[in-house]
Amino acid sequence: MHPVLQASSLIPRGLVVGSLDDTEDAIIVTAHSDESFATCPICGTVSRRVHSRYLRHVADLPSAGRRVLLRVEARRFVCSVTHCRRRIFVERFAETILGERARRTARLDCLVHHLGLALGGRPAAGFAKRLMVPVSNDTLLRVVRRKSRPPDDTLSVVGIDDWAFRKNHRYGTIVCDLERRCILALLPDREPATVAAWLKDHPTISTLTRDRGGGYGEAMTKGAPQALQVADRWHLMENASAAFLDAVRKSMSVVRQAVGATTVNPDLLTSAERLQYEGFLRREEANATILALAQQAIPIKEIVRRTGHSRGLVRRVLHGQRTDVFRSRQSSLEPYLPILDAQWSAGCRNGAELWRRLKGHGFRGSLRVVTEWATRRRRSEDWSGKQLGKVPSARTLARLMTTSRENLSKAETILVAAVEGGAPALVEARDLVDRFHAMIRTKAAGELDTWLQSAGTTLVASFARGIVKDDAAVRGALVSPWSNGQVEGQITKLKMVKRQMYGRGKIDLLQARLVGAP
Repeated sequence: MHPVLQASSLIPRGLVVGSLDDTEDAIIVTAHSDESFATCPICGTVSRRVHSRYLRHVADLPSAGRRVLLRVEARRFVCSVTHCRRRIFVERFAETILGERARRTARLDCLVHHLGLALGGRPAAGFAKRLMVPVSNDTLLRVVRRKSRPPDDTLSVVGIDDWAFRKNHRYGTIVCDLERRCILALLPDREPATVAAWLKDHPTISTLTRDRGGGYGEAMTKGAPQALQVADRWHLMENASAAFLDAVRKSMSVVRQAVGATTVNPDLLTSAERLQYEGFLRREEANATILALAQQAIPIKEIVRRTGHSRGLVRRVLHGQRTDVFRSRQSSLEPYLPILDAQWSAGCRNGAELWRRLKGHGFRGSLRVVTEWATRRRRSEDWSGKQLGKVPSARTLARLMTTSRENLSKAETILVAAVEGGAPALVEARDLVDRFHAMIRTKAAGELDTWLQSAGTTLVASFARGIVKDDAAVRGALVSPWSNGQVEGQITKLKMVKRQMYGRGKIDLLQARLVGAP
């Protein structure tokens, strides 16, 4: 036999059904408590003397596509204790049934809370309407804020990083529990004093992971001196690669002499490259003016005033970081280069035909982008021993020097060999960066002192000095299994929640949706 649906199964346990009224769009249930007594909220005395009754109208979970409305009969009791301040009190229901002054049952409130956590305000309100739980977006966000409970567990391993309220304008700090893989707190800024104050309130922390920024290192030293600081290994490897790119930029004049291309033959350039070359000639005039003033011991501030250039540009010129002839840009062809290489090797040398074939693979760029690539590829294969052609940008050259030889074309191999022969300091810097990367991957902490001694007088000496300043955190990265990668993943989650709310969520709501989520 099929079980018969009981009316009592529609309402939360602890309530007794009095009557049931069925309408077109709702089921109305009248119920009361199954207890015959109540406890005074002031003195705690049990009372069985009923003074009066009234009805509370409460929403409950929907049933069979229709809303369920509860008319809960609440009783007023008389307190028998003469000295109690509360002579008449209303019976309280259990928190798992119905909260004080609540307009929704506890189980419906739990559903509303989870909808708000998952979808936010307006999207959750629309979805709730389809679930026959009409609730406004403001109510959803209010429930999320009310039920937010920051974790109070003992902390041991914590990761810290910054995140953007608005990129390049305002930043906050995210703190994550790496052991439990959850967000602990969102701080309103990334000032060292704010982070240090938060750390002082959690003295049980034993390990702190962070990026290479000096501000968080200072905050950790002040707020949690007992904790081991661990620098993020990905940032260490990225900083080493950036140091090699900086070394290549400083060596571009030596590179051009090494490959015999101190002057560029305009006949070998595409139209777009010719425009870049003309811009390079204009930049060289400005560079010469700035360097001439610097040789006269004129301070940077005065050079900026005389030339009208920005302070950052003047500093890049003085550091040798503005000597690229051809500045590299992100190309829309990057994801399709393997396909282009395969088509080129198969014998297709026509730019228009290559463009048509790429469109079949989802390429949305213009014909000119592909024809420019074909022109460069064709001219690189027409290399002659007398002319190496144009020197690529520093970024391209850094990539070629760190790429395996079997993955380079003939012209690229000859170019790299010429650079290695004419710029031995650059080769030394590349070998040091390779050694540093291998040391990070294998966590060979014993090799750090030797590496620092070798790098002290090379083109990556500035990077080595930075490692010395952050010595404790770098050594922590070489001995500790923890890193800051998990925090980056939590920041991605934070960005998703921010975009869900169109970037308008305040920090308390972000914290409620991320930190307070069960």
